[in-house]
Amino acid sequence: MNKTELVEMIAAGADITKASAERALSSAIENIIKAFTKGDDVQLIGFGTFKSGKRSARIGRNPQTGAEIKIPAAKTVKFTAGKAFKDAVNKRK
Repeated sequence: MNKTELVEMIAAGADITKASAERALSSAIENIIKAFTKGDDVQLIGFGTFKSGKRSARIGRNPQTGAEIKIPAAKTVKFTAGKAFKDAVNKRK
């Protein structure tokens, strides 16, 4: 499923226009990103939790030349699915 298909499903499910669904989805995504840039975690009960993580700096290798390269430290995003989401995927009641 891509963003266009998701917007269509939101519009149909909420009985709103596709333009309104697009704005709502874009706003939700923007606000999740803003929360992360502030250092907050985002928890959506029944769906899951987005948490920030850290990846430390390390030495890697260029697979073509074998030369060592420095990979800088980076922030990452981790998603943990909620119980209701896991149960739905595994078809449990």
